[in-house]
Amino acid sequence: MSTQVDTRGTRPGGAVVGRGTSRGAPAGRGARPTAPATARAALLVAEREITTVVRTKSFLVSTAILLVGVLASIIIGSVLAGRDGDTRVAVVGATADAFEEQEGFEAVDVADEAEARRLVEDGDVRAAVLPAEDSPVGVRVLALDSAPLEVVSALSVAPDVELLEEPDMDEGVRYLVSFGFGLVFLLSAAGFGSMIAQNTVTEKQSRIVEILLATVSARSLLAGKILGNSVLAFGQTAAIAAVAVIALVVTGQDDLLALIGAPVVWFVLFFLVGFVLLAAMFAAAASLVSRMEDIGSVMTPVIYLTMTPYFLVVFFNDNPVVLRVMSYVPFSAPVGMPVRLFLGEAAWWEPLVALALLAAAAVAVVALGAKVYERSLLRTGGRVKLREALRGS
Repeated sequence: MSTQVDTRGTRPGGAVVGRGTSRGAPAGRGARPTAPATARAALLVAEREITTVVRTKSFLVSTAILLVGVLASIIIGSVLAGRDGDTRVAVVGATADAFEEQEGFEAVDVADEAEARRLVEDGDVRAAVLPAEDSPVGVRVLALDSAPLEVVSALSVAPDVELLEEPDMDEGVRYLVSFGFGLVFLLSAAGFGSMIAQNTVTEKQSRIVEILLATVSARSLLAGKILGNSVLAFGQTAAIAAVAVIALVVTGQDDLLALIGAPVVWFVLFFLVGFVLLAAMFAAAASLVSRMEDIGSVMTPVIYLTMTPYFLVVFFNDNPVVLRVMSYVPFSAPVGMPVRLFLGEAAWWEPLVALALLAAAAVAVVALGAKVYERSLLRTGGRVKLREALRGS
């Protein structure tokens, strides 16, 4: 019988050195891997959040639908605004001179009064302007069944008018722009915030969070979730703004673009900071429960805070007092301040102050949310009360 030889080396004194174990390493089956630094761990979690979301068909389809909807709404609005076109007016001889420099009119040259009458009767022109030697103004207007006031106004000599105050914003444009800011904020904040909440509860319910916390800290996990979803939300919002600008340029609505250009830039900045605040609240609230069935009870207050700016700006976009208050309250400033900038009701320094207040509030909420998140993430079973999470009991 052959004797089995132990090929493992021995240390002085008879201690056995196992295979694959270096002399400088501690004895045992293997050392636990060193946890990455907080910043690097947060970046790894953020990368995981981004890659996981962008690979899902639901995110790609919903983003495409949203961008197409923005593009279609601007194009349809442009078509509807220009549907009436220029007012067609039949002119005979020298009467065409009255409409050479008039905007909004298309002069149709005709040979005589008979042809002009036929065009008016057929509805091809709004009215006809004919020479009249016995008229004090030298022309007379021929219409079908009502006086064409726009044509009469174009023929009249209007005096210069000096306005002491700026004219009020068109109510339709005012409402649409306010509605647009509020809707984009609501959809993006609620959509990505709910995604953070659902992922948090899913990881907690499936006990995956225990594996994650064995490698990274709870604060790094929270920071990575906020950072990753903030990048996604910012990218989507910036894409919406870019599509809106391109659509306005293509449709020739440069005048409206000049009005909303700066407010859109401020909206993106305010949205980025405001979303960080809301993201911390979504994650902290979701960490209080362990089952997806209970998520609604903790999400309701956060959802209300997200929806409030939308409803306020829709119903009170013509109320300067409400808009002024909205522009300084952290939860509604991302909508209130850009709307005020669009309406020209905010001084140059106001968005800077409002953004500073929003940033300070975001820092405070993130710090508070991190405490709740860290103390609730590993607690399973029933719902954790917010007071217990804050006290650490």
